[in-house]
Amino acid sequence: MDERTIDYADFAEYDRRQRSIERHVLVAFLGGLVVGLAGMLLSGLGPAWLDRVYDPYAYFALALLVGVTASGLGWALLTTFLAAVTTLVSAMGASALRGRFTFDVMDGGAAGLNWMLAVLVGLGLLAYVTRREDHWGDISAGVVGGVLLADVVDRATPGFIETEEAFWPGPALVIGSLSVGLVLALRRSTGSRLCALAVTVVLATLFAAVLAGSLGLSFPLDP
Repeated sequence: MDERTIDYADFAEYDRRQRSIERHVLVAFLGGLVVGLAGMLLSGLGPAWLDRVYDPYAYFALALLVGVTASGLGWALLTTFLAAVTTLVSAMGASALRGRFTFDVMDGGAAGLNWMLAVLVGLGLLAYVTRREDHWGDISAGVVGGVLLADVVDRATPGFIETEEAFWPGPALVIGSLSVGLVLALRRSTGSRLCALAVTVVLATLFAAVLAGSLGLSFPLDP
């Protein structure tokens, strides 16, 4: 009798886990649909800085949320990919509704789409790994922060690849502060937070230095 009760309890737990995974997949799909449609339909209707903040940081936020709430690494990969693809496809559909159907919903055309897809999936996987309580979790949180800050630096620094005048100073400072806050929120102990912040600072600094050096070599300024 006891063994039968244990079996039923295990079955019930398995059933709850499966239902949780199903809900997570559905939420990832619907989240990507809403974020993609809203971003394209509202594009150009507000101030320029709002578009710069929504794209790509709303997409980043969705990928991080989906990844950190996944039931396993494999599910994090699947659901983040699903959310990312749904976001990009719905953005294309929304552009068609506005009478300007195009595959170029991201800067850079097809290459830009592929790069954004890779970044979103990567952020989702890193977000899942941040649930670990060891140094791998610290490093993953630091890499997430480094990626976000590197993008902020790229957009806010004159002469860099994605420089946007409307992004500095307000949006850049807000997104930068939220990125640091996210790193702190992903870790629980003071030591873990310091380690993650160190990784974030190192990665963002290296990115800025390497990009500045590359642009300086490729596009020398006349004295």
